[in-house]
Amino acid sequence: MDKIFSNVFLWVPLLSGLLAQLIKFFWFFFKEGQPDFGQLFLTGGMPSAHSSSVMALSTLVGIKEGFGSVLFGVTLFFSLVIMYDAAGLRRAAGMQAQVINKMVRELQLEGRVSEGRLRELLGHTPLEVIAGGALGIFIGVLFA
Repeated sequence: MDKIFSNVFLWVPLLSGLLAQLIKFFWFFFKEGQPDFGQLFLTGGMPSAHSSSVMALSTLVGIKEGFGSVLFGVTLFFSLVIMYDAAGLRRAAGMQAQVINKMVRELQLEGRVSEGRLRELLGHTPLEVIAGGALGIFIGVLFA
């Protein structure tokens, strides 16, 4: 059980993701001028916590196990899939939610539906994914 608490392959990616969420909170605070504690728990926004976490893990594995190792290849492959998903599929789902919310608002005005809004900020822009990945690489190198 003690080994789990000293496992850098677990804690450094978690730390990197938490740091990204904190940056997201402060980014929103400076941009909007008011705190939004939901930013600590929501997906989407700058930087991508998913990208930060997985790139911290990939970086650690590359440094500790070797950049030519099978484990690094597997880790990096899944990291890239997660990052692609964050900027692709989840972003597209958020854009669809925007359109659906607009349709629901119009139907609510007509009194035809009473459903609530869908969450629109699900994914990331490519810049948010790149920023999260860069943060993860930095954190991975820092703690390697």
